[in-house]
Amino acid sequence: MADPVYVVPDIHGQKAGLDAALEMIAADGGAGARTVFLGDLVDRGPDSRGVVQTLLDGLSAGRDWIVLRGNHDQIFIDVLDAAETGLGPEGVALGWLSGNMGGAATLACYGLEPAQALDDPAALLRAVPTAHREFLRALRWHHAEGDLLFVHAGIRPGVPLGRQDPDDLIWIREPFLSDRRDHGPLIVHGHTPIEFPTHYGNRVDLDAGAGWGRPLIPAVFEGRDAWMLTETGRAPLVPAV
Repeated sequence: MADPVYVVPDIHGQKAGLDAALEMIAADGGAGARTVFLGDLVDRGPDSRGVVQTLLDGLSAGRDWIVLRGNHDQIFIDVLDAAETGLGPEGVALGWLSGNMGGAATLACYGLEPAQALDDPAALLRAVPTAHREFLRALRWHHAEGDLLFVHAGIRPGVPLGRQDPDDLIWIREPFLSDRRDHGPLIVHGHTPIEFPTHYGNRVDLDAGAGWGRPLIPAVFEGRDAWMLTETGRAPLVPAV
């Protein structure tokens, strides 16, 4: 039987949810459990800074963790890059700070109002520690292991992994979500929030909407077999009929 791989879907600044998920993983697989985080670490929730620091601390302590980037992480990186290059973050930040993207919540946990970040890029760079910026820029686009491919959003169907557009890996919905073909590996992803983690046969969507205040539900895979983790143990995650 394949060694277990634990998965944490989109966290979206929900530090308490992350802490609870890590406790469930430790209870099932021990402190050294191999764990993949599917990205969207930041935005919407109250403590994106705490989420980033928790992951940094775990990696620094030698935890067997693999952290992927999501589209929200990429936007935050783009805002920081614009501030560093002197171009100013206004252009890339406007969408991030409007609507339901949740950028204002991320700035707030770093002690900034949106106007401060837009008007004074130096203040933004002072507020976000260098270690956090370097961590975000180093996030991986995907992770392949055995019969599994972990990615934030999905893949462009029919395109080899080495030729995938990075934007698709963090942004795609269609035609990926409705494609029923066998992709080779089982695709494990988040990005598209649904009511409950669901196994579709060729892919598993684990984003149950933690960004909107719903529980953050971790999972464990042994080969292609999957379970959700709950406070009372494993619950099978089988292909929907």
